[in-house]
Amino acid sequence: MADADKDIALMAHLMRRAGFGARYDELETRAAKGYEATVEELLNPQDHPDGMDLDLAERSFIDWNHHVRGVPEYHAWRMINSARQLEEKMILFWHGILCIADSKLQSYPTEHNELEMFRRCGMGSFRELLVEISKDPAMVYFLDNCLSHKGNINENYGRELLELFSMGVGMDGKFNYTEDDVKECSRAFTGWTIANSVPGQPYGRYAANFLYNPDDHDEGEKTFLGETGNFNGEDVIDIICKRPATARFVSRHLYNFFVADDVEVPAWMDTPPQDMETIKMLEEEYFRSGYDIRSMLRLLFNSDAFKNARFSKIKSPIETIIGTLRLIGTWNTPKPGLEFIFDEMKYMGQEILNPPSVEGWHTGKEWIDGGTLAHRINFIAESVSETDSPGIRDIVQKVAVQGETISPKDLVAECLRYLGEYQVSEETQQMLVAHAEKGREIRTGSEDFPTTVADTLQMIVATKEYLYA
Repeated sequence: MADADKDIALMAHLMRRAGFGARYDELETRAAKGYEATVEELLNPQDHPDGMDLDLAERSFIDWNHHVRGVPEYHAWRMINSARQLEEKMILFWHGILCIADSKLQSYPTEHNELEMFRRCGMGSFRELLVEISKDPAMVYFLDNCLSHKGNINENYGRELLELFSMGVGMDGKFNYTEDDVKECSRAFTGWTIANSVPGQPYGRYAANFLYNPDDHDEGEKTFLGETGNFNGEDVIDIICKRPATARFVSRHLYNFFVADDVEVPAWMDTPPQDMETIKMLEEEYFRSGYDIRSMLRLLFNSDAFKNARFSKIKSPIETIIGTLRLIGTWNTPKPGLEFIFDEMKYMGQEILNPPSVEGWHTGKEWIDGGTLAHRINFIAESVSETDSPGIRDIVQKVAVQGETISPKDLVAECLRYLGEYQVSEETQQMLVAHAEKGREIRTGSEDFPTTVADTLQMIVATKEYLYA
């Protein structure tokens, strides 16, 4: 493989992980700019326009306005079209960790505001993110902190803050906290509530607001993780952020999401990281940078561990669908039908704003079963068969410049390239070439050549290799 092809292959890997994929022309442009420069652009979305005409979207579809309905479709459209791809990817990252669910909330405006908070805070200080999620009305209601009162605590939020949002149950075979820590943590968050009900009338179309009620806050002395004082919620978060377990927790989540599939979170206490060297590097950066997520991501994306981890992660349903729609290029302007796309995400097992539990979605191989695999392959194969879509038409034109005729082997190689420098096994390669041959000459100027290319693309996206990013 030529050096230029290696650069484009590496860029394709970066854009699949730090975004939702990119078409070949964008990969070439980014490769010419350079890998590290592209990483910096992705890490600093505030310095670049996102290319979104949201006013047009909301005028075209009143349901997309977050005061009404359509919030999942609205955010799906953003994932497809925003030039700030890492910003959108980080919203999905935190949405799968700091979980709320519409099945309980039933307040799209409140849920929308949480996703926008992830947009603002998702690459900043982990401490500030924990403060913001603790004040987030969607979370306050979802985990019942509005039902936690001085002298009568509700432990839901205190427990999940420790177990699933910041530290995890244990590390290296030892527990990270006790039941008493859960209780003391919950006492510290009394008085953190909401100003108006969620859901319900007459406020159903308006977002709930956070309210701190000092009269309902437990002012008594608390002992939490070995420290004693008259702690409030922010004091507890300060203590949490100093713990080595928190550095490990954040690092493993970043590795699992961006580098390679790991075991599920409940197994982390007794299952060491598969790449301890990279995890230790991230832990050190967590403390060195003052808990800064952007700094950890910069270190991760520029590491050899990340660059060498191509095709070691099974794509989530949202990554699969959004990546496909970015490839075919038919959803860059508002039009009817995005609700169907949202339904496809549900059928594949990942519904925006509705993870199955506060633990979030189980990832990796757990994305795949007989039913969801059929939906996944059918959706992608049908999408790449659309020869009149801009993305597929572009691939056809790029393959056609190879000459008046093209061999089956070269046809397969070119299709793999323009799908994002995909790699397949020798066995799969032979199967694809045999399918493309069909005992005839492949003429690039023939009327059926676009269909031939689309047919080859369909075969590729149905392979086991295409499940991976």
